[in-house]
Amino acid sequence: MSKFALLFLLMFFGCLIGAFFSSPLYAVILYKLVYFMNPESRWWGAGIPSIGYSFITVMVMIFSLLIHYSRLSEKTRWREQPVFKWIVILLLIYYFTGFFAVLTSIHYQFCFEFLKLVVILFVVYKIIDRQSIFDAVIWAYIIGAAYIGYYAGFVGRNSAGRVEGIGMIDTGGDSNLTAAALVPAVVMLLYYVWLGSLKVRLLSVVCAAFVVNGLILINSRGAFIGCVVGASIFLSYMIFSKWQKKGQRGTAVAIILFGLVGAFSLTDASFWARMSTLKVIEDGGTSGSHRIDFWLATFDVMRDHPLGVGISGFEAVSQSYLPESYFVTLDAKAVHSSWFQLLAEAGWVGLVCFGLLLVSLFRLLRLTKKYLLEHQLTERYFHVLSLEAALLGYFAAATFINRIRAPALWWCILFLMIATNIYYLQYKNGHKKIEILNDEIKRKRS
Repeated sequence: MSKFALLFLLMFFGCLIGAFFSSPLYAVILYKLVYFMNPESRWWGAGIPSIGYSFITVMVMIFSLLIHYSRLSEKTRWREQPVFKWIVILLLIYYFTGFFAVLTSIHYQFCFEFLKLVVILFVVYKIIDRQSIFDAVIWAYIIGAAYIGYYAGFVGRNSAGRVEGIGMIDTGGDSNLTAAALVPAVVMLLYYVWLGSLKVRLLSVVCAAFVVNGLILINSRGAFIGCVVGASIFLSYMIFSKWQKKGQRGTAVAIILFGLVGAFSLTDASFWARMSTLKVIEDGGTSGSHRIDFWLATFDVMRDHPLGVGISGFEAVSQSYLPESYFVTLDAKAVHSSWFQLLAEAGWVGLVCFGLLLVSLFRLLRLTKKYLLEHQLTERYFHVLSLEAALLGYFAAATFINRIRAPALWWCILFLMIATNIYYLQYKNGHKKIEILNDEIKRKRS
């Protein structure tokens, strides 16, 4: 057994014991780490028993929640979070679409996977009831992403200049899907580099180096765009917001400069050669611009199937809606966009439902940010902004890949839901009063 495998087993069983005897938080952290580490597919995984680590973790998480349910139910009430209503409705729409799905068995198989993800969202939301454990779960995501970056460096690029087969279990080894999950970590790290303690800042820099190096090695254009969008949004708020802390603009400029220097020192000719294909519009196969034809074809599919064609349905009918020239090497084509993936899978009803979900989420976020600013809690205000920018960065990356049911996307949404509960709903509904101000004062003094 390798040292890495032994370390994983110690972490796994240690967190399970912590979940049983201390807090369900340990199970949540373990779930995120197991998701990114994906032990069954790693070289060191051959030295550990194959026992369904993710399934065991989820079962322990639920059992631990039941033990602590009475304590947690007062602060994290599902019915007070309006976004859950739309998540459940979207799930029901997916199951309803099964009546019209082209590939019924595949559709229901992945509907069940989505159902499991929704259950996990409910469970985790109930568990995370205060900022300290919220930060711990975010760091579990960041460290998991850093591990992917480390593993990308360990494996190295193949003959095509990409790193393949290093992702999580739901990515199927696709490098673009893996890289997209790293985008939120880059944006969230900006907040901790700025407002974390000295130790947190040092840890943030180390994690950022691994994550960015992984993104560069993977060479995903969509993830590159996602990082630029997410980081630009957050840094723009730092620079142009009227809510300024001492040295805020200078810190933002320093982050930009050091980030550029670090990125250029890690990038190579292969990376810039691939990124340069974004502007080769005349060759759609090189730049990826031919995906627009796939997106437009979705409207033709909707004309014939307004309620959707189910999961993998677009691939099944793609030959009827796309020119033969696109099927030289493959018999089916994916739509290559999460937005159009949702439209094809669940029809117009599903797309509208997801839109209403986002409206509900961002409306609650607006109230949360307003509340924080009224109480001069600017650090938490910018924490919410960083999570928003992380989600928008992921949306930018997911615009070019099929990831509408991806755990990374829904965890970004979940992080924002948790933030609205911890920073706003708990105080609005009288669960807490002055503690938030006292906690902020202690943080500033430390």
